[in-house]
This record gives sequence, C-alpha cells and structure tokens, in this order.
Amino acid sequence: MNVTNIADPGQLTRDADVALERISAARAEIGGVIFGQERVVDLALTTLLAGGHGLLIGVPGLAKTKLVETLGIVVGLDALRVQFTPDLMPTDILGSEVMEEGQDGKRGFRFIRGPIFAQLLMADEINRASPRTQSALLQAMQEHHVTVAGARHDLPRPFHVLATQNPLEQEGAYPLPEAQLDRFLLQIDVGYPDRAAERRILIETTGERDARPKPVMTAEDLMAAQRVVRRAPIGDRVVEAILDLVRAGRPGEGDPELTKGIGWGPGPRAAQALMLAARARALVDGRLSPSLDDVATLAEPALKHRMALSFAARAEGETISAVIARLVAKTIQ
Repeated sequence: MNVTNIADPGQLTRDADVALERISAARAEIGGVIFGQERVVDLALTTLLAGGHGLLIGVPGLAKTKLVETLGIVVGLDALRVQFTPDLMPTDILGSEVMEEGQDGKRGFRFIRGPIFAQLLMADEINRASPRTQSALLQAMQEHHVTVAGARHDLPRPFHVLATQNPLEQEGAYPLPEAQLDRFLLQIDVGYPDRAAERRILIETTGERDARPKPVMTAEDLMAAQRVVRRAPIGDRVVEAILDLVRAGRPGEGDPELTKGIGWGPGPRAAQALMLAARARALVDGRLSPSLDDVATLAEPALKHRMALSFAARAEGETISAVIARLVAKTIQ
C-alpha cells in the first residue's frame, strides 16, 4: 500500500469519517429527487469529489438538468445555468468590461462578471456553442481563471462545470474538440430508467407536490472531502492497473490485436483522471482506499471521450465501449 502522502493517518481517518457521513447524506437526498439514475448520480458525485468537470450525454427528458440543479442545492454550491446556443459569445459567459463615468466625471472601465463566476456552472447543450465560445470555456476549466482585456480574474472555489449534450440532434451543433473533451474528468452516459423507476417517476412527479432537495453540505464541506480524496492511500496494484490500462489503449504501445482499430489513445491526463476518480468513487461507496473494481468500473467514463477509432474500425461497426471492455479484461486481473 502506498501511503507516502499521509502525514497523519489518524487525522485522515477522522476527516474521512466526516466526509463519508456527509456524502452518504448527499446521496440519500439526491435519491429522493432523482429516480432510477443511481449510477449517474454516483458518477456525478465522483466527479465533484475528484475536483473535476463532467460531461453528461443523453437524450432529452432524462433529468440531466434536474440532476445538476439538485447537485448544486444538496452540496451547497452557488450554481448557475447557461443555455448554449450558436450565437452565444465568449463575453456572454466570461463577462465584459463596460465604460462608466464616476461622480467626479472621470471615466473608467469596470468588469462585470459573467455566469462562469459560479461554483457550479451548468453548460446546457454545450455542443451548440461555437468553437470560439468553447475555447473561452476551455481556459476556465483547466486553469480556474479567465482573462478579459488582458486582466486575470480568478474563479471561485470550488469551481466545476457539468455540461450536457444531446447525442441525437447534430444539425447546428459543433463537435467538442479533443482538447476540450480532455478537460472533462468523466463522460457520463445517461440512459433510460428501468420500469420500476419510471413508474415511481410517474407517481412522484405528477402529483400536487413535487419533491424538493435540501442542502446537506456546504462548499467548505465539499472542499474538505476533495482533500480527503487526494490524501487517500492507494495500493501499488491499483496504480499499476491504471498505468497498464491507459498505456494499453495507445497504438504502438498496447497489444496490436487490441489497438488495431484505435486512431488515437488516452494521454497522461486520462491516467490522472482515472486515479482521482477511483479514489473519489471509493469514498462515494463508503471506503477510503480504491480497488481494482473501481478502476474497471470507471474505465469507460474516464477513457471513452479520450480515444477515437480509425475510419476502418467504425466502418466495421466497432465501438469505443467494446474496445475499452476488452482492454479492461486484458489488463485488470
């Protein structure tokens, strides 16, 4: 077990106990509002605990927007929503400088902050925005600050982007560039609920009263849990499994039979994302240290948007999900 980053194991245990209690309460509160999407909820919580950004992909009507709004309330974050459209400009997100005249008659510029200055930004249908606007968001996601008129403006802490994307309607949409996709810690695929969950949705959401979430954490609580995630011990076997998996997905490094259909594979940021997400998932599941099962479960959400198939492989009906499943079976024992 690698414990080199634990200065005080006793303090870590106490901090972890507090974090586990709060995360359990958050899961329960979200589960009272979002039905039939336990996996999606856990992945979204994992993303926040790991300090990253998430990309939720699913058809309309699957409660993606409601999930993000509920998350913001439950974990106590200042949340704002931006509906992305083709005519959305960078200044509509970042903010802009305006000329003002003071009482003394002197004129000067004042910066008016845009909606990106929120602790949780919901970017609804992010692929509707132009590449120029997407690039403006890129710096904020990676560096946690924006530059307007040559001046740097730091974003609040914590800062997270949860973006949604509709995989069906591509007319008038701009595919996210690889550099932008790589900034998302996890890609969270949102599917249809099962029959029992959908029945509960019908009963719970069409009555006189609608369930409303309550805050059970604060931004400070979330940041404390994020510190626990980064201090949590991780076994050497888990580290090696992450390295084996990520490197096996790169053409020229992995098994030629497994990588023959891969156009380009995951980079070092994928390994970083998988390691942080594995630690965070363990905490969501009530554990301090991640296991090989965490790595296997998170392989697709962490790698799917960081890989691409060759044209020949796509023509043959190959999918990224199937490739990742074979990589997991090969590398994680």
